[in-house]
Amino acid sequence: MSKHFLTNIEIIDFKCFKKFKVKKFKRINLISGKNNVGKTAFMEALYININSINIGIFAETIASVKARRNNLEYLSKTYTQRDKVEYLEETVNLNIKTNIKDTKVTIYNNNGIKNYTFSIDEVTHIINKNDFSFEENFNKNFNYIDNFGMTNNELKNTFEEVQKQDKEDSLYKFINEFDASILNFKVLGGDKPACKTIYSSQYREINEFGDGLKHFISIICSLYASRNGYLYIDEIDNGIHYTQLERLWKIIFTISKEVNCQVFATTHSREMINAYAKVSQKLDDEDIAFIELGRNKNNEIKANVYDKEMFLYEIEQNHEVRGW
Repeated sequence: MSKHFLTNIEIIDFKCFKKFKVKKFKRINLISGKNNVGKTAFMEALYININSINIGIFAETIASVKARRNNLEYLSKTYTQRDKVEYLEETVNLNIKTNIKDTKVTIYNNNGIKNYTFSIDEVTHIINKNDFSFEENFNKNFNYIDNFGMTNNELKNTFEEVQKQDKEDSLYKFINEFDASILNFKVLGGDKPACKTIYSSQYREINEFGDGLKHFISIICSLYASRNGYLYIDEIDNGIHYTQLERLWKIIFTISKEVNCQVFATTHSREMINAYAKVSQKLDDEDIAFIELGRNKNNEIKANVYDKEMFLYEIEQNHEVRGW
């Protein structure tokens, strides 16, 4: 396993997690469980921790997670400094520790003065609210696709990384396998992803083709953009027809290995889980983990982690491997 990969996490006081631990992550990690059990919050905690390069980016990441939940274009003018402060201050306390980073945030009032305390790897900074500033300089190889899908601007940025790596032909090949009528993909006018089909010489904006194609292209481009980094995909099967699920997993397994990218994805789809199992078996890839979230009798969120051998056994026995 690559040295930069996450292998474990401990979460304290973040959203639905009061005290939570899980370990044994692999290169490809599929997270499942019933609705409202914390699948997205779990991935957000991973993303916040690993993206905490400095205090400004740490805070920006916390705020952007909330903005994504509100389906805001978080790089647009609608996402204001006031929004960021509001989202950050909803955190109050947060402690997320992985094998890579130890991150903490505390927000408190001291005699009417609001201070932020940030700690990254045991280096602590106390900053007055009025002196604090956010920083949007995210790592380009740390990518997150939320359940609303990528914005056109995000897709444009990841496609630029495909171009830098001269992987356009590979992308076109994958797209054509998804839909044989599509010949090419470009970003027109600076910010308009578009495809050309066999039926016309004119490019059509990608939103005209439905959510499935855009999501498929977004995942491929993001994999290449996440070279030596991480890709988080919330509701990975969004808009993807069940007949395409094995094809999608084959691409994810292949590219993630090629570019040394660690992948975390959520699903509640039995078809997606089965496709994940089949492709891991066909490709004989051992570097996988299936993470099942659920609540115990005390209503605490816990995780079962299956390595490949355990996971395939459960699938072959037709056991239920989602929900508790």
